[in-house]
Amino acid sequence: MKHDPDKYHRRSIRLNDYDYAQEGSYFITICAHNRECLLGDIANGEMSLNEMGTMVKKWWLKLKSKFPLIETDAYVIMPNHFHGIIAAVGADPRVCPDSGAHAGAPLPKIVQWFKTMTTNEYIRYVKTNSANQWSSKLWQRNYYEHVIRNEEALNAIREYIEENPSGWQQDPDNPDLMRRSSL
Repeated sequence: MKHDPDKYHRRSIRLNDYDYAQEGSYFITICAHNRECLLGDIANGEMSLNEMGTMVKKWWLKLKSKFPLIETDAYVIMPNHFHGIIAAVGADPRVCPDSGAHAGAPLPKIVQWFKTMTTNEYIRYVKTNSANQWSSKLWQRNYYEHVIRNEEALNAIREYIEENPSGWQQDPDNPDLMRRSSL
């Protein structure tokens, strides 16, 4: 079977001409597989984490010990996605020496590690608990990133993260809203 580049082309989420090896802050969003609500529930504008949501929180808080050249900032775990801010405070250009122009960029490695650790624990949980109600996968294949360019943008994103649970009823990722809009 031949590879069809038009069918399987993955569009880059990277900014053209941006040096990802420099210090900077990034707003990331990682969505649960098929946008399933695997991480908890929202009631009265407050997120209540289930076991999987608590596990995701645990691995987010461990990022700094794995990657000492970053700082984590505001984050929120939603029923079917995760938002967080990562600041690369000293990107090491030796992280991936042969990968080209963005060799010093730690962000893909950080997200990959986070998704791997959470997925591995998720799989162990599903196997141990025969949790048939859980999806076969935890995360979607990619993630979204946004380069935070200044303090004003950083503060706006922090506010968005903080207020995200209270806006769940209008969130386009809310499956109840998607079902209501398809009626």
